[in-house]
Amino acid sequence: MTHSDSKSAAAPRAVVLLSGGMDSTTTLAVARAEGYACYALTVQYGQRHQAELEAARRVAAAVGVVEHKTTALDLRWIGGSALTADIAVPKDRVADASIPITYVPARNTIMLALALGWAEVLDAHAIFIGVNALDYSGYPDCRPAFIAAFEQLANLATRAGVEGMPLHIHAPLLHMTKAEVIQTGTRLGIDYAMTVTCYDADAEGRACGHCDACQLRRKGFAAAGIADVTRYRGK
Repeated sequence: MTHSDSKSAAAPRAVVLLSGGMDSTTTLAVARAEGYACYALTVQYGQRHQAELEAARRVAAAVGVVEHKTTALDLRWIGGSALTADIAVPKDRVADASIPITYVPARNTIMLALALGWAEVLDAHAIFIGVNALDYSGYPDCRPAFIAAFEQLANLATRAGVEGMPLHIHAPLLHMTKAEVIQTGTRLGIDYAMTVTCYDADAEGRACGHCDACQLRRKGFAAAGIADVTRYRGK
């Protein structure tokens, strides 16, 4: 799906990782608001359902991108995660310091590497990713240290970086609460009803309401003082 406008040719280019969830959608809106010509990248990595891929297509069309690519890279052979293997998604879990079973090994590293390759071909010097280190599930690849380390790697590993045209990894939500994420997206005109955040959504994209992602999203709407537009099963 391709969208363009008269400003895109002159605007700096950015690759935006787009899952179809709340955080990546807000990140795309932020990138657009900052004046970037956005190239959205969605990865079909063997996740439990297709609903979030359909959500990503809806978001790309609604927010407006120059190009939206979906690539397949099946991580189910690695296993080890409730999102890619036959492991139950935890429900109504009390958050603690442990890394939950919904963590997908190396997922953000792999996705950023794919985005890096496309960015170099596009002559884009920015990659946007919707990681968050405050209201999140405790994943190690959502921490500021990881983002800084990958940016350093990117500039060591690419021709652009070596030739003095450094690439920057933007994580605009990194230090936001979920409430602040929702307030930011709402201010930028995002309709969160088109997004899918749930780890165990049904085929129609309706949320379970009980996984970590649903609990964080629900609490975020409440704290933001904004009506929860999420489609839940049974409602």
